[in-house]
Amino acid sequence: MGHDNWCDSAITRNLGLRFPILQGPFGSGHSSAELAAAVTNAGGLGAYGAHHLSGEEILALAGDIRRRCDGPFNLNLWIPREKEWGPASDPARELAYLQRLAPMYRELSLLEPAHAENPLHRFEDQVEAVLEARPAVFSFVFGIPTPSILARCAERGIRTLGAATTVAEAVALEAAGVDMVIASGLEAGGHRPAFLTEPDPRSLLTTFTLLPQVRDAVSIPVIAAGGIADRRGVRAAMALGADAVQVGTAFLACNESGASRLHKRLLHQQGSTDTVLTRVASGRMARYIRNRLTESSAGWPDPALPYPFQMSLTQSLSRASMDRNLPDFATMAAGQTAGLCRHFSAAELMAALIEDPAQAAAPTT
Repeated sequence: MGHDNWCDSAITRNLGLRFPILQGPFGSGHSSAELAAAVTNAGGLGAYGAHHLSGEEILALAGDIRRRCDGPFNLNLWIPREKEWGPASDPARELAYLQRLAPMYRELSLLEPAHAENPLHRFEDQVEAVLEARPAVFSFVFGIPTPSILARCAERGIRTLGAATTVAEAVALEAAGVDMVIASGLEAGGHRPAFLTEPDPRSLLTTFTLLPQVRDAVSIPVIAAGGIADRRGVRAAMALGADAVQVGTAFLACNESGASRLHKRLLHQQGSTDTVLTRVASGRMARYIRNRLTESSAGWPDPALPYPFQMSLTQSLSRASMDRNLPDFATMAAGQTAGLCRHFSAAELMAALIEDPAQAAAPTT
C-alpha cells in the first residue's frame, strides 16, 4: 500500500522521519542504544528511557546511539514530584513491608534488605546532560519541566514531548509550551504518567477514548500510545486524529531491547500473557505481567511503599527471579498488546507497522 498520505504528518515533517512511528522509551535498563538506533535507521524515532542514568551515563549513551545511526532519537526522563500520593513513609511502615517481602527474599536465597533506599540520580544533572547531548526530542513523564528548561530546549533545537493520561493534562502541557503530547491510554505497559490527579484504575481512559478528545482539545501534534502493536492499531490511531503512534510492548519484545530473555519469551506467548495495574514494582501505578509478586501485594493492607523507595526493594528480587528464569517475583512491564507480539527484530516490526497487516501477519523467527 502507498505510504505518502498517512506518513505526511506534523511529526514526520518536524522531526524528519520517514514514518510516524515512535518507539516507547523503556526505563530501568530495558531500553538499549541498539534498539533506539535500529528504529531510527528503519525510519521511525528511536528512544531511550534514561531516568535511571547519571548525567555522565546519559552523555555516553547519546554518543553510543549516534555511533549506530545518523537520524533523530528521543531521550526520556521522569519529572520529580515534591510529594508522592498516598501516606508518607515511616520506619514502622517500612519494617512491616519488609516483613511481607522477607519470605520472597528467602525463597530466592537473597539477603533481606535492612531498609529501603532512594536509588535516583539528581534530576538537574540529568537535564544538563540531555541539553548537552542535544537529542532531536526530549520527552518526559509525570509532569512538566520548568519554563527555563523548556526555553533552553528550544534554544538548542530540541523538541519537547510530554505524556498525558487525561485531556486536562494535555491542555496543561500545551499551555506550558511543550511541543508535542502523547495521549497515553490504560492499555499501555509500564507506568501511568499521570501528574495532575492520582491515577485511579476505575477511571483510566483507553487510548481510543482519550485520543480524539485530546485531538479536539489541543493544537499541538498528538501521538497515540497504548494498545498499538500492528498496522491495524496504527491505522485506527491515525483515523482518530493522531499525528503519530508510539509503540512500546512490541518493541520491548524485540531482540535488540534490554529486556531479559524471560521477559521477551513471555511477551511472545500469544494469548497467555496477563497484565495488571500495580504499584508493587516502584510505588507508582504501572502495568506489569501478572505473577506471584503482583498477586500477593494486591492482598496486602499496604501494597507498596512510596516511589522511589519501593523500587529499591523489588529490583533485587526481580533480577534474581529473572536470573533463575522464574517469573514469580520479576517486575516485567507489558501492555495489553502482549498477545500481539509477533516479531523478533525492530526492522521486521517496523515493516509490519507500515505495511498492510494481511501482508505482514506471518510470524518471523
